[in-house]
Parts: sequence; C-alpha cells; structure tokens
Amino acid sequence: MDTDALRWFQLVADGYTVTEVSDVFGVSQPGVSRALARLEREVGTALLRRSGRVLRMTHAGAAFKRHVDSLVNDLDDGLAAVSELVDPESGVVTLAFPLSLGSWLVPRLIHAFRRDHPRVRVVLQRTAVGESGRVSPLLATRAADVELTTHRVSGPDVEWRRVLVEPLVLAVPTTHALATGDAVSLAEVADEPFVIRRAPSGMRAQTLALCTAAGFEPLIDFEADDVATVRGLVAAGLGVAVVPAMGLPAPTTFAGIRLLPLTDADARREVGLAWVAGRALLPSAQAFRRFVLADAARGRPDRARPG
Repeated sequence: MDTDALRWFQLVADGYTVTEVSDVFGVSQPGVSRALARLEREVGTALLRRSGRVLRMTHAGAAFKRHVDSLVNDLDDGLAAVSELVDPESGVVTLAFPLSLGSWLVPRLIHAFRRDHPRVRVVLQRTAVGESGRVSPLLATRAADVELTTHRVSGPDVEWRRVLVEPLVLAVPTTHALATGDAVSLAEVADEPFVIRRAPSGMRAQTLALCTAAGFEPLIDFEADDVATVRGLVAAGLGVAVVPAMGLPAPTTFAGIRLLPLTDADARREVGLAWVAGRALLPSAQAFRRFVLADAARGRPDRARPG
C-alpha cells in the first residue's frame, strides 16, 4: 500500500478536508482523491463517505483507522531509528577487541573519539582467544563493525592496518634481584619459573618463540587465561612472565610487579584494526575507523589518554 495514501486517509478521517491535505503535502486535490480511491479498492470496501462538504469514516473505515494509526506510528518510529543510525553524529559502532587491550587502548580510543562525536554509541564486544592470523567470529559474521587485533590478520575481504607496535616487557616481583635494573634479556631469567598464558594464545606462542631464540625452554610453573591473572601470579612471587606493556612506560612499578624492557629482538607485537572490505558500514562506524587510522598515522592511539 502507498504510505502517503495511508497518511492522507488518517488526516481525512481526523477531519481534514481533501483541500487541506493537498495543501499540506503539496499535491493536487485530484491526486489525493485518486489515492484514497485506490486505497479503498485495495482494502475491498468503502472507508469514507461524503457527508455534505466533508468526508467521514464508514464503520469499515473506523475499524481500519485504528490499525493504520498503529502502523504509521511504528513506521515513523522505524524511520526515526534509521535516521538516527545513519546520522554519523548519533549512530552506533560495534567494536570487537581482545581482553588485553580492554584496560588501556580501548578506553583511550573511545574517549578521544567521543570528544568529537559525543552522541555516537560504541558497543563493545570482547573477542575470545582464537587462531592467530584470523579475525574473530564476531567480525567474520558481521556481528562487529571493526576489530582491534594483537596480530596481523587476513582472510576473505579482510582489510587490516597497523595501529601501533606494543612492546613486550618482562614482569618480575618487586622483590626480584633484577627489579632495580633498567632493562633485561630473557637469557638472564632462563633458570626462573615462568607464568604464561594458557593455550591457545598468541602471547603464549610469542613468549615460547622468544625463549627459544634466547637459547632455552622456559620452565612453566603456572598457566593462566588472561594477562591480569598472569600479573597477579608474578606479583605473588610465583614466577616471571613476558607480558604486553599496555601503554605503560618501562621500566615501571605497577600493581606489585616491576615491568622491565626486553632487549631481545622481536619483543613486541603489532596491534591493528581490521574490517571487512566491501561491507557497507554505518557512517558512525566509518567515522570511528577513519579516526583510529588517522590517529595511528600520527602515532597517537597509544597516547590518547583521557584529559
């Protein structure tokens, strides 16, 4: 059915004349009359009857009007919702990210982005540990608009851009003999017990590769599912660990541990932004992607601290 005809029927049923409807909508009076006649043919019965110089509802028209009011109101609400979504200043962006970026990079990026786009709603989706080199199912199934990753990713139609290079550091208890130093190599802790991420984990694989390159196989005393638990076990004096710097300067003391820069080659990881090429994003999501990439080009995402 013609939604204009439904709106015109509403107005006429509420007491407006065909002349007034034609003036409001900028159409001819015969055009309004023909639309109302088509509507009656589609419904299958008369909806309006002439009473003197005005049109009044028939019994069928009164029954139909209640549903038209509900339908048009729902339609207007839907159009308003879509209008809000496609407005780059009041839309929604769904961001997927791993837990290790959730305590520092993600809040900083959102804080900086919303300084210029305060009405955009950012929906956060944490990714599960998955296979390195691939995007999460959230992005692959279009449940997320963009995804922050801690490694390079590829796949059908996947675009990836590096946002920053995050240093990997050695976490030791503050009472450790190396805690007073400014930097350390992994060879210096070859005989120490290690706390490490549980498999599957890109951080685990990278830690093992770094230890192999340093000439030893680490003695793993504890395995944990997240970086926060790894740090907690180190703080309790239960071992040392290779962890991401998380935007913190090193060397530094943090939450009962000492973070020391690693002098080993490749002690770093690439953090990037991924999205599906050719997928139409809402303007708000496009604006967020442009913001992250522009800040990366200026070398700022890891320094976008709340001010």
